[in-house]
Amino acid sequence: MQHYPKALTEEAIELFRKKIFDFFRLNRRSFPWRETTDRYAIMISEIMLQQTQAERVVPRYQAWLKKFPDVATLASAPLQEALILWSGLGYNSRALRLHRCSAIIMDLFGGTVPSSPEILKTLPGIGEYTSRSIPIFADNLNTAAIDTNIRRILIHEFSLPETLSASALQHIAEKVVPPAESRDWHNALMDYGSLILTSKKTGIRPLTRQSKFQGSKRWYRGKIIKELINTESMFLEEISEKYADCPWNLDEIINGLIAEGLVERKESASHSALPILIIKGS
Repeated sequence: MQHYPKALTEEAIELFRKKIFDFFRLNRRSFPWRETTDRYAIMISEIMLQQTQAERVVPRYQAWLKKFPDVATLASAPLQEALILWSGLGYNSRALRLHRCSAIIMDLFGGTVPSSPEILKTLPGIGEYTSRSIPIFADNLNTAAIDTNIRRILIHEFSLPETLSASALQHIAEKVVPPAESRDWHNALMDYGSLILTSKKTGIRPLTRQSKFQGSKRWYRGKIIKELINTESMFLEEISEKYADCPWNLDEIINGLIAEGLVERKESASHSALPILIIKGS
C-alpha cells in the first residue's frame, strides 16, 4: 500500500484542485497546441517545448505544421528540411529523433501516433514525461505527467521533500489528478507554475540545470549543423580551420554528430582526397 504524506488528505486535494482551477479560469494562457487534440500535432509541440520557452515555440510550431502537417509528410521529407525548420530551437538531435519517429510510426502504426504511454516510450526521443503528456493533451488520458513546473508545485503545495523519489512523486501526482479533467488540469498546472509559483519564488530548483550555452559543445554542434544547412557541404579541413578556437575536441564533436545520424562524412566529388561533411541523406 502506498503511504502518502499526512497533508495529502481528500480535503487538501479538493482545496488544491479548486485553487489551481480558479487561477486557470482567470489566467489561462493561449497557445495553438491547446486548440487541437491531434496526437501528431501534440507530439510536435511537446518535443519542441522541451527546454524551450513556449513563446519561442509558437512560430516554429506553426511553421512546422504548415510544412509537415502529418506523420506521412514528415517521414517522406529529407532530414535537412526538418533541420532547417528546427534551426534556432536548439538541440538539433530532437529534430532528428522526430524524423525517425515519423518513419517508425509509418512502418509500425500506419501513420497514427500511438495513444499508449508504454508504446510511446519505445519511440526515439520520447521519455517518461512525454509518453504521458501526449495522450493527456490529445486524449485526456487520466494519468499524470511530471515536468519541472509540476514537480515544483507538488513539492511546495504539499510540503514534500525535494529528495522524494520520482516513483513516489508520480503516485502523488496521479492521486491529485481530477477524474476526466486531465488535459485542463495539466494546462492549469503549467500556467500556475510558469506565472505564479516560479522557481525563483519557491527556491525549489530543477533536478537538472542547463549549462552555459555559449562556447559549449552543444553550441559548436549547433554552429556546424547550421553551416551545413546553409552550405549543403563543407570540407572537414575547412571546419577545422573555421573552428580552430574550439576548446573541445572538434573531431569528437563531429564524430558524435555522425554517430547520432545527423551528418555523414563523404569524399568530395571534385577533390577525392579531401573528405566533406553533409547533412545525413542530403
